[in-house]
Amino acid sequence: MRTLLSSLLISATGFVLAPSPADVPLRGFFPQSVQAERDLEARFKTMPEPDRMRESMRRLSARPHHVGSAYDKDNAGWILNQFKSYGWDAHIENFDVLFPTPVERVVELVAPTTFKASLQETALPEDPTSSQQSEQLPSYNAYSIDGDVTGPLVFVNYGVPADYEELEQRGISVKGAIVIAKYGGSWRGIKPKVAAEHGAIGCLIYSDPRDDGYAGGDVFPKGPMRPAQGVQRGSVADMPVYPGDPLTPGVGATKDAKRLTVAQAATITKIPVLPISYGDAQPLLTALGGPIAPAAWRGGLPITYRLGAGPAKVHLRVKSDWSLKTLYDVIARLPGTTEPDQWIVRGNHHDAWVNGAEDPISGLVAELEEARALGALYKQGWRPKRTIIYAAWDGEEPGLLGSTEWAETHADELKAHAVAYVNSDGNGRGFLDVSGSHSLEKFINGVAMDVEDPESGVSAWKRAQAAKILTGSTDVRREARDREDLRIGALGSGSDYSSFIDHLGVASLNLGYGGEDEGGIYHSIYDDFYWYTHFSDTSFVYGRALAQTAGVAVLRLANADLLPFAFTNLAETIQTYVKDLQSLRDRRAEQITERNRQIEDGLFKVASDPRDPVTAPQRQQVAPQLNFAPLLNALDSLNHSASRYDKAYTRAVSEGRTAAAKSVNERLVQAERALTSTEGLKNRPWYVHMLYAPGFYTGYGVKTIPGVREAIEQGEWQDADREIARVAAAVEREASLIGGLATTLAGGS
Repeated sequence: MRTLLSSLLISATGFVLAPSPADVPLRGFFPQSVQAERDLEARFKTMPEPDRMRESMRRLSARPHHVGSAYDKDNAGWILNQFKSYGWDAHIENFDVLFPTPVERVVELVAPTTFKASLQETALPEDPTSSQQSEQLPSYNAYSIDGDVTGPLVFVNYGVPADYEELEQRGISVKGAIVIAKYGGSWRGIKPKVAAEHGAIGCLIYSDPRDDGYAGGDVFPKGPMRPAQGVQRGSVADMPVYPGDPLTPGVGATKDAKRLTVAQAATITKIPVLPISYGDAQPLLTALGGPIAPAAWRGGLPITYRLGAGPAKVHLRVKSDWSLKTLYDVIARLPGTTEPDQWIVRGNHHDAWVNGAEDPISGLVAELEEARALGALYKQGWRPKRTIIYAAWDGEEPGLLGSTEWAETHADELKAHAVAYVNSDGNGRGFLDVSGSHSLEKFINGVAMDVEDPESGVSAWKRAQAAKILTGSTDVRREARDREDLRIGALGSGSDYSSFIDHLGVASLNLGYGGEDEGGIYHSIYDDFYWYTHFSDTSFVYGRALAQTAGVAVLRLANADLLPFAFTNLAETIQTYVKDLQSLRDRRAEQITERNRQIEDGLFKVASDPRDPVTAPQRQQVAPQLNFAPLLNALDSLNHSASRYDKAYTRAVSEGRTAAAKSVNERLVQAERALTSTEGLKNRPWYVHMLYAPGFYTGYGVKTIPGVREAIEQGEWQDADREIARVAAAVEREASLIGGLATTLAGGS
């Protein structure tokens, strides 16, 4: 693939070429400020050092450092001292959170034969830190409820709602059963959630070798892929309801915070769940009877994949220590000068499930090099216009704990002062990948044009464009060739940006390089310094590229004369979302009509399990037409305002209108907030953004315009019209704000 990309870059004709940095206007800077900013950035980009990143990773990943461990606290102290040595004003903020750790774990096949799962990852002589068993968290899923259950086994593919519809059509029930699901297809916490909704009493999750094991290459330590004994740890808290400490939703988990009981916490699973390796999963799956699984469900194990239920019967026992643990968020600050009350926030977490070299230390060491370089510039006399805050979050792995509790504690300050949040969470070799607020899409494209890809020698923008043209769908390839800006993805959840964009309405970006370092060590004991330095960004040049990319973004946001938001990209992106919603409504109507026809024709098999009283699936309400007019009208207003703002911005920048810029900057901080609603989303009011949220049944995966989209997906048609009106109101607020800013920039009141 790297050879193909090189050829594509050499012969890049017939599509949009990235201009040279000197030809690209520096968004947000008046003509008299551009050269000083470019000179500053040139100095900055020489400073991040790959060798420093390597040694920082060696130190930070030397021992397991999960929440509550001694080395987690030790790492926080070391990071604090690094920030102070760089010249930053830094401190640690503590929070006390619920973090269960395993006491008992049992998975055993009790019929028709017997087998007891080892639930153990093997230490490897080649990999020094894999032998630190006394400090490693055993493989488990945090926030699984305690339980001791026995029942027939049913294979449910990835365990998402569509898989249960497939089982329903085949007359297979999971009521009273333990389900076994593959990792993938959705966030892991969705699997026990959906299983419980269908009556299952327990859930097992395993990594199939077709997805990240030997089907993808040699397994560790010979290659980067997951070995037979490798297990993916991870949280299964119902984070689409709310992330953070399960006992303190919406408020910071400080010493005196009022807490729910464990029984009251809505995000703890309803059934026990454990992760297992594909080595432990194979005997369980081999013992299954019943129909052969659909072709798309079959994995890479050398067995016949069957659905069950039975004759395999499994015993599952889970018990945890449900005590509070202390978090250590490291917060560092460089004060601003002319606009100190506007904050640019940058973060990456420092905790890991085990040693965590790739996740998260590869991203953290880049952040530390950014901070060191910014500190050096500060010592040399540079001062940012706006205050810069760098954070090394604790507790991200169990459920975005550290960032959520900090954001909830400082919510009022952040709503008043935060301009933007820039996040990373791990890094590797490959292409720049960006997701975030689409008001920052044009800005981050400009940053990517000014950072060099370390292997190809072209810009990170150009290499990302080439990758999209080579590997993307037809639409992605066309856009990559023809669109002025590379489209960035929308943010769902799964990392520390969630509290900022989803809960507070702070414009956010998530950055990272990758795509050429596939592996199978995620959340296992093998995610360590040995694996990373043999199979990922072995020379740390992409660590330097991440430091340059995020650091330049922070510099531009902190120094800009006029904050570099652009709203034409936002309006165009919302338009694509609305078109997709209209198509989704039509597809759902067709699906419901076909399903009802199949029910009438008796094509669904009737579950024969005596524990399942359902005799036939129920017909669904026929999909009505939806009234998209309010949203389409609001979108017209936004398009008009965005176009006016773009023209006024161009003129104001060219003329250097300092007085107008100061007034506009104060109000631009609220642009992302205008897209939120204090009422929040249905059944999960913690999420207040009307355009972006993690899906209720996808977890990490984003649902754009989530209130409308999920109402359509779930056939809740009255809610769909209501949500259309709510989104329209948010878009109208945005249009009104932007229109007012355009008037100010153009010289009006």
